[in-house]
Amino acid sequence: MTATEGATPTIVLVGHGMVGQRFLEALAERGLTATHRVVVLCEEPRPAYDRVALTSYFSGRTPEDLSMTDSAFIETHGIELYVGDPAETVDREAKKVTARSGRVFAYDTLVLATGSFPFVPPVPNKDAEGCFVYRTIEDLLAIEEYARTATTGAVVGGGLLGLEAAGALKGLGLTSHIVEFAPRLMPVQVDAGGGAALLRTIEDMGLSVHTGVGTQEIVVDESGAVTGMKLSDGSELATDLVVFSAGVRPRDQLARDCGLTVGERGGISVDEQCRTVTDPHVYAIGECALAADGRVYGLVAPGYEQAETAAATIAADEAAFTGADLSTKLKLLGVDVASFGDAHGTAEDCLDVVYSDSRAGLYKKLVIGRDGTLLGGILVGDADAYGTLRAFTGSVPPVAPESLVLPAGAGESAQLGPSALPDEAIVCSCHNVSKGTIRGAVTEHSCTTVPEVKKCTKAGTGCGSCVKVLGQLVTAELEASGVEVDKGLCGCFSQTREELYEIVLALRINTYQDLLDRYGRDGARGGDGCDVCKPAIGSIIASLAPIIGASGYVLDGEQAALQETNDHFLANLQKNGSYSVVPRIPGGEITPEGLIVIGEIARDFGLYTKITGGQRIDMFGARVEQLPLIWTRLVDAGFESGHAYGKSLRTVKSCVGQTWCRYGVQDSVRMAIDLELRYRGLRSPHKLKSAVSGCARECAEAQSKDFGVIATSNGWNLYVGGNGGATPRHADLLAQDLTDAELIRLIDRFLMFYIRTADRLERTSTWLERIPGGLDHVRDVVVEDSLGICEELESLMTAHVAHYADEWATTINDPEKLARFVSFVNAPDTPDPVVGFVPEREQIKPDLPLLTIGHRPLEGSAQR
Repeated sequence: MTATEGATPTIVLVGHGMVGQRFLEALAERGLTATHRVVVLCEEPRPAYDRVALTSYFSGRTPEDLSMTDSAFIETHGIELYVGDPAETVDREAKKVTARSGRVFAYDTLVLATGSFPFVPPVPNKDAEGCFVYRTIEDLLAIEEYARTATTGAVVGGGLLGLEAAGALKGLGLTSHIVEFAPRLMPVQVDAGGGAALLRTIEDMGLSVHTGVGTQEIVVDESGAVTGMKLSDGSELATDLVVFSAGVRPRDQLARDCGLTVGERGGISVDEQCRTVTDPHVYAIGECALAADGRVYGLVAPGYEQAETAAATIAADEAAFTGADLSTKLKLLGVDVASFGDAHGTAEDCLDVVYSDSRAGLYKKLVIGRDGTLLGGILVGDADAYGTLRAFTGSVPPVAPESLVLPAGAGESAQLGPSALPDEAIVCSCHNVSKGTIRGAVTEHSCTTVPEVKKCTKAGTGCGSCVKVLGQLVTAELEASGVEVDKGLCGCFSQTREELYEIVLALRINTYQDLLDRYGRDGARGGDGCDVCKPAIGSIIASLAPIIGASGYVLDGEQAALQETNDHFLANLQKNGSYSVVPRIPGGEITPEGLIVIGEIARDFGLYTKITGGQRIDMFGARVEQLPLIWTRLVDAGFESGHAYGKSLRTVKSCVGQTWCRYGVQDSVRMAIDLELRYRGLRSPHKLKSAVSGCARECAEAQSKDFGVIATSNGWNLYVGGNGGATPRHADLLAQDLTDAELIRLIDRFLMFYIRTADRLERTSTWLERIPGGLDHVRDVVVEDSLGICEELESLMTAHVAHYADEWATTINDPEKLARFVSFVNAPDTPDPVVGFVPEREQIKPDLPLLTIGHRPLEGSAQR
């Protein structure tokens, strides 16, 4: 019977964090949102966001970027979401919840996902001005604001969040201290050896670490503001900002108040179905729940599993949560830290296999049973093997344990591939996906790519640490199934684009036909090639032109025949056969005189004008024969091609930076202009976009770009692999606090390494996820020069910069090239009659009724 006789049954969810959002998704997957009314009471002023990535806010991600809540999902499933309106009381007898706003909701099923609250040690003046906790976006906003007038910050707690908080304070320009009561950092995840390696690396970054001491008192001045800390060893620490990050406690007060059973140390007691032991109509999931195994889980993966268990039980499906894998892989202040299984070796008669290199900051330990079973391990400084090792936990690896911790090339090192894993091995711990399930996605559901497997199984959609193993498994399974994985560029070449690039560079091959005749497939040699390989090879030749002795001008000789439609006329073809004109405006900076020139040209040629998100002014509606006339005027006024038509650098956006903005810490406009002028015309596998933000507020949206730059008080942070569009991806931090010269050198290397190794039409975002080793490998190559090619990468970029020439300036001075800009070769003075326009909002738009199929106007055309 429902709470209201004859009404739709109601599920009330109290709390909307990451686990709460996963619960809603699980309800939707089981069709329960179609059969139930779903009400969500959220305490915070914003819906669910990625709390795991909270610290990335200080690297430029906005609260909106961190959001995990798709408004379309909420609307599609009819979910009633009330933000800033938490549950105040629960009447279990009446089965009603009262919110802070006074709203009362009757429920049939109540799910508590209230999470946890930060533990603040009971020391004097813990609530003084300048004391903060590190838990929500609002906490971070408050820290950011207070840090503007602070010089030194101290973090109480050396665990995961504590280290992230210390890194955030350092990024805000503060001298940072970490105070940890335990004798080592991250005492839960790592042992003494791992803690020592972590300590050395973090101290090398300029952070001061105080372990084995506790906070006795917060020292304040006459106004009540923080001035320091007294520690348990009698020392004092001068600081004007304190962040408490000393652990969390379950938020179970609402449960206590309504009479639900809680554990002795907190947590709402639940059974294996996540139902409270007191009331079968009430569930608890996530950090507020004391699971049936007597543990409160503070990781997101167990919370997700609890959410799925509760949803399945509500749907009358069989499910149980009996415990979870506590393995974790983290990147703290740029340092890889991972632990899995029995990391501390608590099992009887277990043995440790340890490799330690204090100079390199490496520490690897495997815990092995007497029978050779891998029980667990700790990895600090290098966690590449985490995915495979964790999956082998509980089994006997097929090679000697010591060979698994040695670095490549040292002794009898061995690298186990994921194909050696048993089918029952869990590859994705966030969503509890086994190797067998991933194999089934390939063999039974016809998935052939990692994105398809992600969609089918959810593997790789959590923390992402298993994506590398996922890709290896998909390829191995396809090959094992007899599917020939042809990695060739197309039907003309058996080589990949990367291999063809190396051939062109090494042998100085400077024509497409020569490459096809010498290295094409047997049936393709001597032919004309195809529409796949011609523009791809044309791009390779253009990017290497100064080195291999080819012309960098894409309309020169054979190169002209290799170009796609847009490059053929150095302009973007629009839907009615007209073209757009996009002059380059470096960094988005333009003079009034430049604006006037563009305005006069648009007026004289009757063009539609639009200011774009790339901080440029686009002009639409040019006929092909008008392009040289328009560009002659633009070039005379000092403009050059914006390359909106090519697979090359488009724009480098910027905010106004410290020159005008009171929050700016560097001159972002100058840097954006320098970068755009340096990389203009650089041909690449796909288009390139960039941006430079003058502070962590990130107004230029640099983290959605192929390479983005964010200013810090100490220099520049460089992010790579971002993407907007249909498949957004936030860029990853490659390096931080760089000087101008260091920044440009790393971008040079990154771009040339991408151009060298990416597939055809592969954006940096997908390249970064596909390339073996991902970001860590790219960092090793372009920052650490692990392959010894950085000097060559830099010389390639230097050659590009030295030989750059504006394509439109070259074209308008060559009568032979101008001859191509006609609608009809046999009637060069006749304009295309199909290209027409109609007025709209005091400008023009394409007159699509001129294009018809039979007598039916094309969809979306204006009606006469």
